[in-house]
Amino acid sequence: MPGHERAGHGPDSLSDAEFAAVTRLIHRETGIVITSTKKSMLESRLSRRVRGLGLNSLSDYVTVLRGPGAEAERRGLVSAVTTNVTGFFREPHHFKALAQIGKPLVERARSGGRVRLWSAGCSTGQEAFSMAATLLDLAPDIARYDLRILATDIDPVVIETARTGVFDHHSLGERPPPELARFLKDGPQAGQMVVSTELRDLIRFEELNLLPTWPFQGNFDVIFCRNVVIYFDAETRRDLWMRFAARMPEGGMLFIGHSERMDPRLDPFFAPVGVTQYRRTAMKVPVGGAMTRPIIGSEGG
Repeated sequence: MPGHERAGHGPDSLSDAEFAAVTRLIHRETGIVITSTKKSMLESRLSRRVRGLGLNSLSDYVTVLRGPGAEAERRGLVSAVTTNVTGFFREPHHFKALAQIGKPLVERARSGGRVRLWSAGCSTGQEAFSMAATLLDLAPDIARYDLRILATDIDPVVIETARTGVFDHHSLGERPPPELARFLKDGPQAGQMVVSTELRDLIRFEELNLLPTWPFQGNFDVIFCRNVVIYFDAETRRDLWMRFAARMPEGGMLFIGHSERMDPRLDPFFAPVGVTQYRRTAMKVPVGGAMTRPIIGSEGG
């Protein structure tokens, strides 16, 4: 009964129907699954948007998400619900592996070849900057060649932060990693550091939802997609990994998060070669095997 559904429902809480509607929208927009056990967390994060927009209640906010012109606010919704935990040289064994596989990639670039790396779900950019620092350590002149890093995230706020390359001292820890220190200088304000143009020139930061069709062509020799699919359901994870497989040459490397595990159904396409490190096999992705989702319209990415 409607009265039961809204029992105890106040300005800082969602009714069962509202919670279901918002979580469906979040899943369609981002692939993230939010269960009923996370209802309080979701209400807390959305309450910040309520205050920021000058609304009176979470119900008013749901009305905004359903109303005309809601597309812009859905970007705000994405920013509110995505988790942006990152750091420079996080999971350092991955960057040691990148240094090893980077040597032949650098040689290929120096010989005139095209080399592309992708930081998918880059947050505020520390992962991509760590990738760039690793490669520049191998070849200080690498910017002269056709080797570049694409760094993407669904959250427009973190992408803007990444583009500036400016970070507070506390985000660097007590002592910056030695691999990074030579690429840092004093930032525009006290307590800030900025990464050098050497690093930024290797990276293109773009806002991107991983679920719809990707607006670019070409393969990637290395893909970092770490601690992203942990929030997806099993089929969305499989779909994304298959799409990665379709965009990687034989021998390409995929790095995933420490708490993530490759779907066994993808064993023919990815061979484990280290801790959460996978090499692309020679198995071709069948036509239609890498499912793609339509670009979401006004009803719901």
